[in-house]
Amino acid sequence: MLVDISILTFFSAATVVVHTLGIAHAAHAVMTVRSSRGAIAWSISLITFPWLALPLYWILGRTKFHGYAEALRSVFAQHQKLVHQAYSEITKFQVAVPEKLKSLEPLAETFTGICFTSGNAAELLIDGQQTYQAMLSAIASAKSYILLQSYIVDDDAAGNEFQAALITKAKQGIRIYFLYDEIGSNKLPHTYLNSLRQNLIQVSAFHTTKGRGNRFQLNFRNHRKILVVDGEIAFTGGLNIGNDYLGKNRRLSPWRDTHIKLQGPTVQSLQSSFLQDWYWANRQVIDVNWQVQPNREANQTALILPTGPADKHKACQLFFVNAINQAQTRLWIATPYFVPDDSTLTALKLAAMRGVDVRIILPNRPDHLFVYLCSFSYYNEMKALDIKFYRYKHGFMHQKIILIDNDLAGVGTVNLDNRSFFLNFEVMAFMINAQFAHSVEKMLKTDLAASITVNFSEYDKKPLWFKLAVRISRLLTPLL
Repeated sequence: MLVDISILTFFSAATVVVHTLGIAHAAHAVMTVRSSRGAIAWSISLITFPWLALPLYWILGRTKFHGYAEALRSVFAQHQKLVHQAYSEITKFQVAVPEKLKSLEPLAETFTGICFTSGNAAELLIDGQQTYQAMLSAIASAKSYILLQSYIVDDDAAGNEFQAALITKAKQGIRIYFLYDEIGSNKLPHTYLNSLRQNLIQVSAFHTTKGRGNRFQLNFRNHRKILVVDGEIAFTGGLNIGNDYLGKNRRLSPWRDTHIKLQGPTVQSLQSSFLQDWYWANRQVIDVNWQVQPNREANQTALILPTGPADKHKACQLFFVNAINQAQTRLWIATPYFVPDDSTLTALKLAAMRGVDVRIILPNRPDHLFVYLCSFSYYNEMKALDIKFYRYKHGFMHQKIILIDNDLAGVGTVNLDNRSFFLNFEVMAFMINAQFAHSVEKMLKTDLAASITVNFSEYDKKPLWFKLAVRISRLLTPLL
């Protein structure tokens, strides 16, 4: 009986402690969670089911990445001369944007410290073979250093080709810095990384669980894909490194994606993003080339926009919403994941209401089931508006593209979902150039020709179990 009473006492005490913690964490959620819906969902769960909700909240509940901004402020203070040099080199090319896009200027300066610059050249790279060929060629041409960052790196034929290319350059005395996300690249074996290290290549995970308050969090990812060679040429876009991105995954083949090759001040801006991530991971300042080599012939106006959960403001969401609000005639978006927050959804609706040609291209095949199902939950809302949804049928579409009118086009890593807007470290290249916008238009027209137009009324014919799964997925949007 004494044993039974002691066990009962223990469980009673544990219950009191867990429910007290649940109430305390519910208060924390109310004060800190980004959206009112998310705060309500977390607080109800933490009070009602604390045994389950508490560990989930510890792992998934945070939306602010601690320590990153503070670390950068510290290193900036220590290296003021270097920071000033880098900043002044880029800002030499600062340029005013067309009047219709003027509202983007203060946002760009607030979020990046640098506005749009001239002297850039951007080249679209369509799909994996063209992208990898251009990247490997740039790596082979390196004379001083290489900065390579990827969310996913796979130990397969494609990953091994990049590994071999880096090792070859390292043996030639080229300094190489290789940064990966440990969650995205969780299957990457130590043997792959050790082979790089043995050849004097600096290798590091981003360390998304490093820092106060981040220890147990799995929500934060560094989703950026960046390659910088000698401070003269750079790449970013949707492609990670692996066979899947060459269309060698039978279930998702062929793989449709887009990258971008850059010259000009945008190279130094992408380089700055990489260096900040590298410093967070290693507390190491890398010696690089800050001398801008402008491309006077192309002379495109461009902006590099790195965003993430350490931002003081919700930079990714605010910039995208503002950009969507500038659309007057056309707004075409290609994204693999469509889980917009309320502000973005409202901006899309308003664009349609003022007569903008709004087209959204989504995959017809899922690679993440819940995200795929969630996109159907917006059908009824779009039905009353003249927003056209397309499902890409020729394989899996993974590109992240936005085209506004005939002026502004964006290529990068941002999906139209909560994760990209609020939880991931991302980067986008925005170009204000009619010629580049035309090349994006031509590319998207080819994608549209390989897509089917969504008939929103067909959703009404779906079985009840499918609609229920869609609604459950919509409830999970804060986590998707």
